[in-house]
Amino acid sequence: MSGCASILWFMTHQSDHSELIGFQTAFDLRPDAVFSPSDTDDVVAAVRHAADRKLSVAVEATGHGRPGPVTGGVLVSTKGMDRVTVDPAARTVRVQPGVRWGQVVAAAAPHGLAPINGSAPGVGAVSYTLGGGLGILAREFGYAADHVRWLDVVTGDGRLHHASPGSELYWALLGGGHRLGVVTELEIGLVPVRTLYGGSLAFDGRQVDPAAALRAYEAWTRTVPDGLTSSFAAVPYPDLPALPPHLRGRYVISVRVAHTGADGDQLVAPLREIGPVLADSLREMPYTESHTIHSDPDFPHAYYGDSAVLSGLDPEEGGELLRLTGPEVGAMVVVQVNHLGGALARPAGNSVPWRDGRFLVRLLTTGEREKARALLDPAFGVLAPRTLGRAVNFAFGAGDRGEGLYDPETQKRLAGVKSTYDPANLFGDGYGVSA
Repeated sequence: MSGCASILWFMTHQSDHSELIGFQTAFDLRPDAVFSPSDTDDVVAAVRHAADRKLSVAVEATGHGRPGPVTGGVLVSTKGMDRVTVDPAARTVRVQPGVRWGQVVAAAAPHGLAPINGSAPGVGAVSYTLGGGLGILAREFGYAADHVRWLDVVTGDGRLHHASPGSELYWALLGGGHRLGVVTELEIGLVPVRTLYGGSLAFDGRQVDPAAALRAYEAWTRTVPDGLTSSFAAVPYPDLPALPPHLRGRYVISVRVAHTGADGDQLVAPLREIGPVLADSLREMPYTESHTIHSDPDFPHAYYGDSAVLSGLDPEEGGELLRLTGPEVGAMVVVQVNHLGGALARPAGNSVPWRDGRFLVRLLTTGEREKARALLDPAFGVLAPRTLGRAVNFAFGAGDRGEGLYDPETQKRLAGVKSTYDPANLFGDGYGVSA
């Protein structure tokens, strides 16, 4: 055991410490103490300290999915545990909880392999995977959680467990997030991808009808093979000098595409009929450039958002969604519609729900939480007739709303696993279990 040398202690008035700084800046972290572990023994010590004193435990690596403010208790910051080990022969990679996807992409690429990563290289690989993991090649390969070989986790009883396929703990962790413990390492499969066809087509939302563009996109998704993954986005950009000239003050409608086949140009040809193209970045690229498909912001900022998994996308409802989130509302609301199905619909031995969903709608905005909800909730209300539930990984700042994250059967099963491995509820309310 490495002992207290790698454990960082401080009280809430020291809230400017670097361990409290995450990608999401809207919510303050004011724990009673912070543990900054360097190995598994340190994680065990942190959880046992909290258990002995009946303190709550929060876990954070990068702070992208921060559910809300944290006051009191113990924060386990896993930033320092960032080892990546690739086994090219087995096509696997082992990652610790502080690892970001960009590190894994860089480590796997020399072997002609790629992880089941998302669109942003700065996102934590473990947290992303525990929430399911909807990647840029998701329709071809499924959720990241579907490729996990095993996990090591320190649960609420302060014990280290090795969770493998077939066990209830393995099932619950993959889809259940951090509510059961602190994952200290996991092994996940890699896929043989060296290059892909990807990028985006962007249109000026004041030159093309956004609702018509969304209708065209929905119709197009019915024609593409499972190997093509895509999303539709609508973003009213502010007129700021920091933005690229072609985005300043524009309402940008775009379709982002990732495909490992050789027929990418042919498959996307119908999209070019939407209207005059504002920007076109579609090309064959090395996988190490896959983050440029979405070009997600790489700087910390405040945001609030939520999601809805849909059984289908009605044209009229889609048009009303865009009206309620467009430039006229006076706020920057980011709309993203992910095409699901394909490998995402295949059953797997984990708790990732809503596999029968056809689309995932994600809405993101800035500002104070209640004002943001007042803006976004009506938009989600429009989608209610076709909403199956919500996605754990895309409940940004909506940690106080547990409803809809799981179907009743999955929620009940998760509650049973939690009562076994975190009976004192150290890791927070979830799955219908109260403290």
